[in-house]
Amino acid sequence: MLLNRLVDSVITVILVVTLVFVAMRILPGDPAVAALGDSATAEQLASFRERMGLNVPLWHQYLDFLVNIVTLNFGTSMITGENISAMLLANLPYTVELTVAAMIIGMIIGVPIGVLSAVKRGSFPDYIARIIALAGFCIPDFFLGALILIVFGLKLDLFPVTGGGTDFPSRMQHLVLPAMTLGLVMAAFTSRLTRSALLEVLKRDYIRTARAKGVTERWVIYKHALRNALIPVVTGFGIYILTMLSGSIAIELIFARPGVGSVLINGINSRDYPMVQAGLLVFALFVVVVNIAMDLLYVLIDPRLRRAAR
Repeated sequence: MLLNRLVDSVITVILVVTLVFVAMRILPGDPAVAALGDSATAEQLASFRERMGLNVPLWHQYLDFLVNIVTLNFGTSMITGENISAMLLANLPYTVELTVAAMIIGMIIGVPIGVLSAVKRGSFPDYIARIIALAGFCIPDFFLGALILIVFGLKLDLFPVTGGGTDFPSRMQHLVLPAMTLGLVMAAFTSRLTRSALLEVLKRDYIRTARAKGVTERWVIYKHALRNALIPVVTGFGIYILTMLSGSIAIELIFARPGVGSVLINGINSRDYPMVQAGLLVFALFVVVVNIAMDLLYVLIDPRLRRAAR
């Protein structure tokens, strides 16, 4: 099963890379003019195209692009001349730590609230939890990020509001507000998903049987019900992580935080072909890694999948 997923993932990455390559080259405009400006001479434009490999046929550019991907050589920026691989390597840890921190916050807050809401269905805590989750869905992440920045950064002055930090303590301080923003939005989604999944599991016959045998309610909830309810939660959680990538780009811009999203936006604004291609490839690989991780979590959670995988 895992081997099949790896093959599917490779095919997906190739399709994404091909789509990005074609889309960037059918857009109107000349990248040489975008890089050098309208005042550039014909000789300067021709020299730039030759240096960046834009004067060869598209199929040749595509093959060169695939070779560069395999060798992790993304070339240099058309605008700044910097090494793209080095830029991505320097910015990738900021995006990864933001995503991981938001996931942890979303799970730590969302799952317990969802369990409480399901167990106390129809009670006052259930209504409060559902209202908070609904508010989390309604508030855009960039708007919530601006509010958190103003309140905790500018008004209370508890955390830095811009940058990503240098050493470990400063990076953790700069991470709090962006991770809190994405984590709270994810917690709203996770709590609703956990509630609905757990309510469905609590209706099953084996739950009634466990209660009839005198098993404590806490053991029924956390040992029998929650473990089975986590399967759809993990599925939805994995899908939401992928949609959270767009939110991470907005959050990086709001908090002036380094990351792959910031690099990608700069590349799009300047129409830097190599930069945009490399940035989108990183996000595509991130999607593939998340999907494989979700499959592995399914196997860990559900014993039936472990037996089927043997």
